[in-house]
Amino acid sequence: MTHVLVTGGAGFIGTHVVAALHRAGHQVSVVDAGHPGAHRAPLPDAVAGAPLRQADLRDRTAVAAALTGVDVVVHQAAMVGLGVDLDDLPEYVGCNDLGTAVLLAEMARAGIHRLVLASSMVVYGEGAYTCLRHGAVRPAARAATDLAARRFEPACSACGADLEPGLIDEEAPLDPRSVYAATKVAQEHLTAAWCRQTGGTVVALRYHNVYGPGMPRDTPYSGVAAIFRSALAAGRARACSRTADSDATSSTSTTWRRPTSPR
Repeated sequence: MTHVLVTGGAGFIGTHVVAALHRAGHQVSVVDAGHPGAHRAPLPDAVAGAPLRQADLRDRTAVAAALTGVDVVVHQAAMVGLGVDLDDLPEYVGCNDLGTAVLLAEMARAGIHRLVLASSMVVYGEGAYTCLRHGAVRPAARAATDLAARRFEPACSACGADLEPGLIDEEAPLDPRSVYAATKVAQEHLTAAWCRQTGGTVVALRYHNVYGPGMPRDTPYSGVAAIFRSALAAGRARACSRTADSDATSSTSTTWRRPTSPR
């Protein structure tokens, strides 16, 4: 039986992943810091039948203890969102990047070589856009005057024309435009370095606005979900049936069986 440790396993996506792993017959354990940015109430003793250890990933002793007997780590723990201002920068970097570094170091010490990383689509920045005149364009930051005028779609920085949004793939350049996005890029680079030095394997899943049952009501993501729901009810958007209990959970709980090293 494979023993899977889920960091951040008491969080929104983490609880779904723990439940899916448990249903699949794996031994599952959970470590979660109970950070007030993600949890408004005390943590439970267990998640979907899996024992929960409350610990901060920056605590090497606690992380080493949590890794005892573990075969695979699913790393969900992170501060999310944009933060209030740059005063939040040290906490974002500490939780997301230092916490990941400590986890990787202790995994290497324990001889654990399989990892699934919860990354995010925010690593791509604005994404892909095309100008009819200038071709592929990377939009500049939105001007405060445009936002005040409720002009939210980016324009071509060369001619000011409207841009056509396009699809991106995994080869698209990374362009983090927030502290959170920068920490996610750093996590990906840290895990890549860990892979090269240990021979381990990792898959980074770049989630995109995951929603579903159990979603906290007081996060920016719940606001997005509410807007989409209202648009659906008014007939202004196409329906989408995927939730945290389908796409994100299925990918996260099964992809460790076939991980590949970063390129």
